[in-house]
Amino acid sequence: MMIHKPDESTDGIDYLLQLARYMGATDAAAISTDCISVLDRLADLCLKPRCPGYGMSASCPPHVSGPDGFRELVKEFHNALVFKIEVPSNILLSGERHDMFRLLHEIASAVEQSAVLAGHTRARAFAGGSCKELFCPDKAECRVTAGGSCRNPDRARPSMSGFGIDVSRLMEGAGWPMNRAGPGGREDNPSTGTLSGLVLIG
Repeated sequence: MMIHKPDESTDGIDYLLQLARYMGATDAAAISTDCISVLDRLADLCLKPRCPGYGMSASCPPHVSGPDGFRELVKEFHNALVFKIEVPSNILLSGERHDMFRLLHEIASAVEQSAVLAGHTRARAFAGGSCKELFCPDKAECRVTAGGSCRNPDRARPSMSGFGIDVSRLMEGAGWPMNRAGPGGREDNPSTGTLSGLVLIG
């Protein structure tokens, strides 16, 4: 499949959808924020069983506002963009998964920044995975939690997990199946897992 650079003359959301796909998303869709469900129990999984990223960065619990904070934030928005990357399970179950999660963050941040430039000044992006693990694994601590500035402000975005965002509901709202990584599949049709990102637009 040939990938075309987004047409900069395209207005609004269509351009952002094209941008997400151009950067490597398998697909992207505009949804209503009514499709966003927040569940406390999903955020609780960050602590028990304890995620290795817990407390390690400003983008993960307990340094984020959590489900209650996100519920208040999303009230300010009516529209959002969701995108996904379908990744072969053998990659998601190996060390190569970090490359895919970094791409997820980079797409989310690029769409957010483009939305701001297009006039959606309050746009906010969320991805998956700990930004500390993905972008600063060799650093002793997150610079933001130590009172400084982020080392990767144009790449790293908060993880959806810490806010209890229900990814399955996002996939449903976009009309997509939710694939979970696991062994199996054929060489010509390997099993895949779905990574997803979210950008609140306006």
